[in-house]
Amino acid sequence: MALFQTSVLKKHLADLNQRTVENAFQVFSQKFQDPTRQENIRNSKEEEYQEGFLRDLFVEVLGYTLKPASGFNLVAELKNQSDSKKADGAILAADGTAIAVIELKGTNTTDFKKIEEQGFGYKNQQRGCRYVITSNFERLRFYCH
Repeated sequence: MALFQTSVLKKHLADLNQRTVENAFQVFSQKFQDPTRQENIRNSKEEEYQEGFLRDLFVEVLGYTLKPASGFNLVAELKNQSDSKKADGAILAADGTAIAVIELKGTNTTDFKKIEEQGFGYKNQQRGCRYVITSNFERLRFYCH
C-alpha cells in the first residue's frame, strides 16, 4: 500500500521547483554521502552531533532557520509544556508553537520503537503539534498524527 495516493503525490511533485530540489540534493550529498564523514557520525554520541544534524539537514538541506537567528522556525531542546523533559528539536509555526518535534538517537540505536515512543510522548506535551520526526542519524522517519 502506498503512503500517498498517486494523484496527491503527482500534484505535490509538480509544485516543486526543480532547481531548488537539485540544489538541496547536492547539499545533502555533500553532507551525508562522504564515507569519512559517515564514519565520524557513526562514532559520535547523540549529544555530539545533535545540533550538527539539525543544522546539516534541517537548515542547510531543507531550508529551516535555527534559533537564535532572526525569524527562526527551528529550535533545539524544546521543553515540554507540562514537565521538564525536552525534545531534541522542533519545527515551529509562525506563532511559535511546535508543529513537529524531533527526537534523535545515536547510530547505535536500531530499535526505532523506543525513539518513536519518546517522540510521541514529546508530541503529546505540545498543544497543536501534529508531526514527529525521529532519526538515528542514518535513518529518518516522519510520522503524521
